[in-house]
Amino acid sequence: MIKNVLALICLFASFQLQAQNIDKADIQEPNGGNAITISISKFDLVDGNSFFEEAQDLEKKGDFNEALTLFGKAAFEYNAVKNYNLYGQAIIKMSNMHYMLGRFTDAEQILLNVALKNYSKLGNRSGLMNTYGLLGKVYLANNKSTQSMWFYTQQGMLAKQLKSNNSYLESILGIAQVKIKKKDFTLALRDLKTAEWFANSVKITQYKGQIRDAREVISSKTTSKTGSK
Repeated sequence: MIKNVLALICLFASFQLQAQNIDKADIQEPNGGNAITISISKFDLVDGNSFFEEAQDLEKKGDFNEALTLFGKAAFEYNAVKNYNLYGQAIIKMSNMHYMLGRFTDAEQILLNVALKNYSKLGNRSGLMNTYGLLGKVYLANNKSTQSMWFYTQQGMLAKQLKSNNSYLESILGIAQVKIKKKDFTLALRDLKTAEWFANSVKITQYKGQIRDAREVISSKTTSKTGSK
């Protein structure tokens, strides 16, 4: 299954380079007359939407393998009709399915080799910001703290530029999680305090539970460490 999906991703990458030329083909008449233009595109935006919606239903049911396949089909259709924003959304979903299945390296490769290139080509800074955040999460899950820290930092920098308060908070909390994993608890607590202060200043309440949970993790780890001495 993994090999098939990775092969499909490789096809996406090569297909994207050819996408500008797939809609029409010029065929010369035998007598050297004017070229006859024939539409050869067999892809339909409606098909992509149908695949995407069905994949979302499967995702909600927890059938991540089947959802992954259908998000892949949706991505292929979107790429074919040159709707690269929807293509990017489907690619992000594919990466998330790999993440949910514990295939962190596969999720990483899709984000690095397909999603980032797509959003860079579009000049979509919001897409890049979100992809950076996802890479931070994936690298953290794959025990690659240095890379995770770098991508969360990039997310935060773009969030400031785009004035995206939610993404900025997510980047701070992501960095705090990296520091918790590295057992830099004092620094992690500082980040959590910064996140809490910022959330209060912009009146965002949805991260209160996440901040509280992170503090409880730190407390449990520091308490157990003290008790073991």
